[in-house]
Amino acid sequence: MKYVVLIPARGGSKRFPGKNLFPLCGKPLLAHSILYSRRVLPDVDVYVSTDSEEIAAVAREYGAYVIVRPAELSGDLCPSDPVLQHAAIELLSAGKEFDYMIHIQATNPLRPDGMMEEALQIIGSEKYDSLFTVSPLLRKLGHLLEGLFIPWNFVFGQRSQDMDTLYFENGLLYISHRDLILNGRIRGDSLYSLIVDHPFGSLDIDTREDFEQVEYYFEKYKCRRL
Repeated sequence: MKYVVLIPARGGSKRFPGKNLFPLCGKPLLAHSILYSRRVLPDVDVYVSTDSEEIAAVAREYGAYVIVRPAELSGDLCPSDPVLQHAAIELLSAGKEFDYMIHIQATNPLRPDGMMEEALQIIGSEKYDSLFTVSPLLRKLGHLLEGLFIPWNFVFGQRSQDMDTLYFENGLLYISHRDLILNGRIRGDSLYSLIVDHPFGSLDIDTREDFEQVEYYFEKYKCRRL
């Protein structure tokens, strides 16, 4: 089974300008995902898709290859699917063969030990065309209707431990077969949901406040200094 790692990292961010290069514990945010990939997958090439020369320079400095992303795929509203599709086409056109693309995000710099290894073991079974990570969410959720709270996943008086567990997409890891990506999809018909029950699953940097939370967990868990 042949893999490549892709880390999308565009230059523009309105809520947190420059976040992909903002220093986290002495290194640019992007660098943590590159170095993580090189550590857990030493024989797999790592690529960064970006529209920014500055990001491209940092990517190369930390050992990643660069895929230049066109402007039409670099806007705030552009989803991940066409970005991965563009990268796959570029790689295959350059003669780089792969079966699966591993997609990780620079804005999720902390990942539990063993997560990648477990995910690749599942994909290696050849039962699934794609995989993504989810985390449990035990919250009493509801709708607001003219100021009234309408329970959605519980009834008033129900204990939390008696509720059905819900899950949310945490963004830590995506693995997709090449053919899916070439058709503009990340999630296939045989999508495996890998449960990550760890505080890192709730960390995703969109704002400076998110960044400060990641810094706290970086120190709390004594994350590997790469």
